[in-house]
Amino acid sequence: MAGNHTCNHRRLRTKNLKHRVQQIAVVLLLAGEVLSAHGQTTHKQAKNKYQESSPVIPEGIILPVRLHRALNSRKDHEGTEIRARVMQAVPLPSGASIEEGAEVLGHISQVKARDAQSGARITIRFEQLQVHGRQIPLSASLRALAGFMEVHAAQTPENSPGIGTPYNWTTTRLIGGDEKYGVGGVVTNSEGESVGIGQDGGVLTHVRARAGTNCRGSLDAEDRLQALWVFSADACGVYGIEGLKIAHAGKTPPMGEIVLEQQQGDVRVPGASALLLRVIR
Repeated sequence: MAGNHTCNHRRLRTKNLKHRVQQIAVVLLLAGEVLSAHGQTTHKQAKNKYQESSPVIPEGIILPVRLHRALNSRKDHEGTEIRARVMQAVPLPSGASIEEGAEVLGHISQVKARDAQSGARITIRFEQLQVHGRQIPLSASLRALAGFMEVHAAQTPENSPGIGTPYNWTTTRLIGGDEKYGVGGVVTNSEGESVGIGQDGGVLTHVRARAGTNCRGSLDAEDRLQALWVFSADACGVYGIEGLKIAHAGKTPPMGEIVLEQQQGDVRVPGASALLLRVIR
């Protein structure tokens, strides 16, 4: 009898344990569904809030972008669409931000093929920011342009990280000469002065004028930090594309008209090249 009582007790305990496990599983499943639904709702609310706010992009905001396709004065023609991806979240004075992955849209307005007397030219305009299917009008000038190899070099650590050193802590040299001391570390210029802070996938720096060029510093009275991705605070002009120059940046009349010129040969800007656009209105 004692043996039967013990067996019955064990079966009851096993049954109760199984029931408890099932209860916990149901609770966890429901909790997961609630969290998932909450996450989806939060995302939708944030997305709708962004769409409803229709932020106006203030003059002077820098947009660090990457071209989807190459530009070529031999193959391209007037009216060809240009698309470029925003490569780092761009903070706005209002507290909102333009998220990474948004796109800047434009077109080629003129192409001049090279001839015996002069080189080739491509004239482009950027006219819209597209985010969550919504188009926000803009006009932009061009501050800096860099080939994809320059971008790659700016994302490659100067020295191999030691064993156990997180990759995000490594030092990289940005396009234009500034150094980024890892994510959360300072960004310093050639004089060793701190001009910003490293971010995951980019930098936030105070935009600076570059001596001997027409590139201006911050247009914001408060000199807020801006997203420059792989560029230095004073990056200006063309990097890594031999012979190419910015003949007209678009910040003076005709406003927003960017002219790229190649004196010897065709204008060729590789796909995945990086641009620093500056909103002018």
